Order: sequence, then C-alpha cells, then structure tokens
Amino acid sequence: MSRPPTFTPPSCARAYQLSTRRGHFAVLDARPEGTPRGTALLMPGFTGSKEDFIAMLEPLTAAGYRAVAVDGRGQYESAGPDSQEAYAQRELAADVLAQAEAVGAPVHLVGHSLGGQIARAAVLTDAGPFLTLTLISSGPARISPSQQERVRLLSEALELTHMDMGEVWEGIRAMEPPEETDVDGAGDGGDLRRRWLRHNPAQLLATGRQLTVEPDRVAELAAVHPLPRHVMSGERDDTWPVPLLDDMARRLDARRTVIEGAEHSPNTDHPARTAAALSAFWDSTDSTDSTG
Repeated sequence: MSRPPTFTPPSCARAYQLSTRRGHFAVLDARPEGTPRGTALLMPGFTGSKEDFIAMLEPLTAAGYRAVAVDGRGQYESAGPDSQEAYAQRELAADVLAQAEAVGAPVHLVGHSLGGQIARAAVLTDAGPFLTLTLISSGPARISPSQQERVRLLSEALELTHMDMGEVWEGIRAMEPPEETDVDGAGDGGDLRRRWLRHNPAQLLATGRQLTVEPDRVAELAAVHPLPRHVMSGERDDTWPVPLLDDMARRLDARRTVIEGAEHSPNTDHPARTAAALSAFWDSTDSTDSTG
C-alpha cells in the first residue's frame, strides 16, 4: 500500500471534480506560474489515489509543468459503479483517454504500478493524445507470485467471506507493521483508512484480478511510434523484480531510471528525485506543449 506523506495539497494545486465525456473524476491540478511547458496526467496504482503524487506536484510545477493527478473510477474520491464489469481494463483505458482530452491533450502520461498497465492500455487504444509515456514500477505482465497471493487473500475477504471494507482494513493492519498503515500519527490509520473505506470493492476485485492475469504486451507497445518511453522504479521491488523492469526498458528502447533508496513507490519514497527524473525526461523529448 502506498503511503503519501500527506493528504493536504500544496498551494499550487487545486482539488476538484474533472468533467469528462466519461463522467467526473477527482483530481489534484497543479499549475506553474505562467504558461506551462506541458501537461502531465498522473495515474495511481492498486489501492492508491491521486495523493500518491502529492509530494511531486510542487517540484513538477517548479520545473514548469502542469501536473494533474487523478483518482480513477471507483478509487477514493471518484465515484464508480458496483459492477465489476465497469472496471474492465478497456473501460479504464477509455477513461484515461477522456481525461487526457478534458485536461487538454496532448499530455505526458504517467502511470504507477496498476496505473501503468492502464496507461499502456490507453496508449495501445489510441496513442494520439500522448506526448510521452512513463511507467513507474509497472511491469510487462502479471505481478509476482507473492503479490498474487496477497491479491487472492484480499479477493477472498471481499467476495467469499463477505467482509466489509472496515473489517478488511483491520485485517490489513494486523498483517502490516504500524508505520505501513499510519500517515498522520493518529494510530488508527487516519487518512489511509479513510481512503481505503472510500474505494469501491468492485474496483478492487476487478483490477486485482487484472494484475494477476495481465499478458505481456511490451512488443505491442514497442511498435507504437513515435512515442518516447520511460521506465522508472526503485532499487527494490517485490511486485515486479527490478531485472524484469530493466529488460522491459531494453525491449521498449526506453529511458531507464532507478531511484536510489526507493522501493515499489518512488513517487512517495523519494518524490523530489522522481519528479526531477520525470521533468528531465520530458525536457529531453523536445515535445513540450503549451495547452492548459
């Protein structure tokens, strides 16, 4: 579970519901002074939210970029249906295309973990709205066996034993060290618990299943031209082994960045370094855009 350092947006960011042709999505929209050099659309991972990018917003705007972090349908502050079919990957990819259109395409697309696989699906559906694609700790296919087991346990708790989200949260807290489920120091999980309770169980079930069966689509993505690609990760990752991410970057002919000292969520582990690597990649593509 990602642990943003805070759930309070910086002064450069505005929280609102983004209106799109696919519905409304909760966003944090951070804008630099003057005309942006480009706009980035940031997609969070499984059990995550837009707040997973919150500490990156100030450094990204300082670099001249507008950054829009999104809660996908059924995540935290974005409403979603109770039907698992509504969270099929093709539906989530269509949401990304609508979000890019609403913020002002073309955009730099960034996806963390599950968000990376959804971002990949969006690009494979229609690459036109995207200037670049960055995959943060998001591998070529399904997640590691140990993480598949964690998803299986979560799915069983939600679907077979009919535990409610509050009961599942208490089970998660029992399995994790206290610091993994507490951001604000309140001792009850605070903001992380509130976020968890607002996730739609159907979204967790559907996207969790996707993570355990996702096929390798790297060759398809490598064939999308022209689209500069970037593979980022921490030094360690138990969801997709780092050597697997190294190999994926080679197959994609992508820039490869490893954030020293970070694990599966460099965007929360070392947000300033992650933001600097992102803006340097965008600068290097010479494909900036002044929309927004």
